[in-house]
Order: sequence, then C-alpha cells, then structure tokens
Amino acid sequence: MTVCCFTGHRVIPYGKRTELAAILDKRIAALFDVGFTEFRAGGALGFDTLAAERVLAFRRSHPSCHLHLYLPCHDHHKGWSAHDRAVFEEIRDAADSVTYVREHYTPDCMHARNRALVDGSDLCIAYLTTNRGGTLYTASYALKKGVHFINLADEMPT
Repeated sequence: MTVCCFTGHRVIPYGKRTELAAILDKRIAALFDVGFTEFRAGGALGFDTLAAERVLAFRRSHPSCHLHLYLPCHDHHKGWSAHDRAVFEEIRDAADSVTYVREHYTPDCMHARNRALVDGSDLCIAYLTTNRGGTLYTASYALKKGVHFINLADEMPT
C-alpha cells in the first residue's frame, strides 16, 4: 500500500479551481497506476475539499482507491456556511475512514492533524503559494520527515 496525503490553502484564487482539479485528476490517476491506493485529506475548506472530491470521483471507477480523512476535532466545521458544511458532510460520509485527532478543539489540534496526515505517508501533494500558515507547516514537516513532496502550484499556468 502506498499512501499520499494532501495539504493546501483554504483559498483557491478565482478561476484556478478548474485547472487545479484537472491537475489533481491527472496526478491521482498516475499515482494509482504506480500503486498508490490510499489518499489522505485534512477536511479543511479549499484545497483539502477539492482533493477529497477528486479522489472520490476517481474512486467511482477505481474502487480499490481509498479516501481517509484526518480531522482536527469533531466540530472543526461549526463556523462554516451551511453550503460548506453540507459539502464537508457529504465527503465525510463517503470517506473510507475518518480519524479525529482530538475530541474537541484545542490550540494544537490543527498542527496535530497536519502531522497525522503526513506520518505514514509516502508522498505529500500540496497547493502552496505563500510561505506562511498551516500549509507551509505541513510541507515543512513532510520534508523534515523525508516524505516525497510535490507542489501543484508549480504546475499551474501563470
């Protein structure tokens, strides 16, 4: 079993989502072809949601592909819009497994979730466009742990 985790920004610039989804689709298919069957996402808005949606779409025609969610806590989505909560709940319900890193919100639950995503992964695929925040933390952690790293932002047309 070969494992890939995703990390990325919560905001994807207007007009970039379709391009990013197409790049993800190609990457997921190529990774599956070389033995990647386990994909991990962190359940955040933006890139995490997009990556999870693309894995679930791929799984429809490749049932041995699996999506595992690693979530910071049970109520991490409580402040989201009704639409975003509904999308999240649909993804959560369709995932092959859901791991809650903490029962309730704690100051470290997001970082703990990010480390859990990376630990045991062979590859980390990111959408990293700025050198700050949780995405940078997760990318840095992956590199420190010796996990192979790909930044899809480098593949986006400018």
